[in-house]
Amino acid sequence: MNKILVVDDEKGVCHSFKKILGRRGYDVITAEDGLEAIEKTEKEDPALVIMDVTMPKLDGLETLQRLKALHPDLTIIMMTAHSTSEKAITAMKYGAYDYLSKPFDNSQVISLIEKALADNQMTIPVTFAETTDDKGDKIIGKSPAMLDIFKKIGQVSESDVTVLLRGETGTGKDLIARAIYHHSKRLNKPFLPVNCSAIPETLLESELFGHEKGAFTGADMKRIGKFEQCTSGTMFLDEIGDMPLPLQAKWLRVLQDGCFQRVGGKELVKTDVRIITATNTNLEQMVEQGTFREDLYWRLNVVTVLVPPLRERKDDLENLVHYFIQKYNRELSKSVKGISPDMLNSFTEYHWPGNVRELQGIIHRGMVMCQKDFLSIEDCEWPPQITSTDEKDGDVERLLTDAANILMKRGGVNIYKNGVSEFEHILVKKALEMTNGNQVLTAKLLGISRNTLRSKLDKD
Repeated sequence: MNKILVVDDEKGVCHSFKKILGRRGYDVITAEDGLEAIEKTEKEDPALVIMDVTMPKLDGLETLQRLKALHPDLTIIMMTAHSTSEKAITAMKYGAYDYLSKPFDNSQVISLIEKALADNQMTIPVTFAETTDDKGDKIIGKSPAMLDIFKKIGQVSESDVTVLLRGETGTGKDLIARAIYHHSKRLNKPFLPVNCSAIPETLLESELFGHEKGAFTGADMKRIGKFEQCTSGTMFLDEIGDMPLPLQAKWLRVLQDGCFQRVGGKELVKTDVRIITATNTNLEQMVEQGTFREDLYWRLNVVTVLVPPLRERKDDLENLVHYFIQKYNRELSKSVKGISPDMLNSFTEYHWPGNVRELQGIIHRGMVMCQKDFLSIEDCEWPPQITSTDEKDGDVERLLTDAANILMKRGGVNIYKNGVSEFEHILVKKALEMTNGNQVLTAKLLGISRNTLRSKLDKD
């Protein structure tokens, strides 16, 4: 019979586990705090420990560390009613098998316990240290998708494996990159973010690898590039799909051999940099089209983290709203307590094409304008009624169908190519109008890089 130790200072939780698991033939023992848990682990030798994070005398995360030091192969599942990204990541990093947020479904717990007991070896752990530092943005989320991401951060952070972050613009890929760095062995070394789409193509190679004096017109002195600046640290390369093809070969050499040459130089420069990359483009399609090297793709695609769009994690919406309100309360010296119910309902129905970044911008504007103790639709300039996603998709499909019929009737050669080109031209033109000609905002609105936008404008 498998023996399971349940550790929680709430007697009701321990009793529930005894009742539920006892029916299924498990031998359940309990402890009320971390010190008692360590003592009972020594005496009872449980096959599995299920432990709360918040406990008196010795909290769950510290108990987890001690238990894993004493019994490295012990399977431990953490649980908490106050889930944060930091706790989840730290729990996995310290060696937890999995991480549960209260309240949870009984069938979910049983399934997880059965899987944990069936596994011969523990999966890589995840643990998050609680932080009181209010500087900078944090990853907010309790949805299953975000908990999976927290676990993966904890699993990969302490190794030097290359990580590829994939997801739409505005989903928070940069925050995840920083979280991986924060929990890595390179924490006290540089963290250097580089946006490949924000640097002109002609300057990107020099920015990354540096150049020798006289390498090109205007190079009046030797310059150290970002790879050398970041030696022993972590570099976050965002929008890697916009990296020019010739530069991809040089970057591949850095990943393979850890060395490169400055622009105009012959000397091989050694570097030791941990690489985290991100993209919102379809790299597989780019490989097929010949605009992204296949060997580089496989080199980057060691560990992939898929960051979900906000519309797929609506469970996190209320927590995100609360977090941004508190953030701007501090920055703007206000005391806004929340948002009106009708506004929250509208948020829930909305499709969020701009993801978390769009939500943050709306809350920020609302906090600036708000003169009450709660945000309302008027403060945020939010439309009072939002068409549901299904209705909007239906309208778009009807309009595109009408346009396709017109194109087919028009006939001629290259119907497909001309139709796509016309529609693309209209999209770009409309986006420029909506942003008053601001190319940075236009690129973000369209979900493309500034370099891609410039190339489309040049064609026009």
